[in-house]
Amino acid sequence: AVAIIMISLGFNNLNAWGLMLARPAAPFTLGGLSPAPFMIILGIVFIQGFFAWSHRRVAKKKTPLLALEVLDSPAERANIAAFLVIGALGPAVNFLIPLYIQIVQNRTSLFTAVAVVPYTLAIAAAAVLIVRLFGRLSPRQIAVAAFILVAIGLTMLAITVRNEWTTPVVIFSLILVGLGEGSLLTLLFNVMVSASPKELAGDVGALRGVANNLSTALGTAFAGVAAVVLLSLFVTSSLAQSSIPDSLKGQVNLDNVNFITNDQLETVLAETTATPEQVAEAVRINEGARLRALKASFLILAAISLLALVPAMGLPSYVPGEIPSGSPPAKRKQRVDKVAKHA
Repeated sequence: AVAIIMISLGFNNLNAWGLMLARPAAPFTLGGLSPAPFMIILGIVFIQGFFAWSHRRVAKKKTPLLALEVLDSPAERANIAAFLVIGALGPAVNFLIPLYIQIVQNRTSLFTAVAVVPYTLAIAAAAVLIVRLFGRLSPRQIAVAAFILVAIGLTMLAITVRNEWTTPVVIFSLILVGLGEGSLLTLLFNVMVSASPKELAGDVGALRGVANNLSTALGTAFAGVAAVVLLSLFVTSSLAQSSIPDSLKGQVNLDNVNFITNDQLETVLAETTATPEQVAEAVRINEGARLRALKASFLILAAISLLALVPAMGLPSYVPGEIPSGSPPAKRKQRVDKVAKHA
């Protein structure tokens, strides 16, 4: 729990506290450095320590907090890795889409809620219907196809998002992402459950809960950090090539660049010495930087989805009715039967 809290706090505050150098909002500094990345590293160390402690308890014939059998094979570790990725991609998309609709498009929250309904329905439909393929295709085949589908949908979003709302194309892209996401969530949880005996159902549920909470926090935080960092880079680059004088730049806090609407930017510039021409130039830069940052963010998520093909290739390559004797479920069943026999 401490490790998850540390990692979540670190990722969630990378923007506010600083990626490397500490910002004024940081609660404390480490020699002028931001505490956020150190909290992430410390959380990872705590996770490693937890597993080392669990292994020692098992060696001493004591019961660990989490049965390590749920992660004792490469296929199970690949499954949880894939689960973490898709569990993070969903919240990341849910963060970026409202940002696009409400900030770039300047639409209402009600419009946003209506616009994402097809995406939500696609997730639900895929989660229910994908079970029909379990007897025909292996988990590996389904996972690979689903991650590719998610990558295609995210790439289409990166290509099609505009400053003008293009409803059909954007919604179709979201539907593709939703179909892949819903399929993966159901598939990976099914693999997680079927790979362990009923005696470990509680541990499987606990592992899923931890993975779900961690991936949700990381997905939202990563999307926020990536989008804001990219926005800052694009704004800085555009300002350097613009006709806006340094005297005006000094009146605006460029160290805290964030997504704002054109109206909000005009309100900020109204308190400066900016001329109408300079305000129009600043609005143009803001519009371009926002859109480029969102496009780049979607492309990064698409790349992550393709990278997830690595753990996806480690999933079982057999259908439920063809479980080979050397597979993790078969081996574990043999161990459980052996223990029960001696008991």
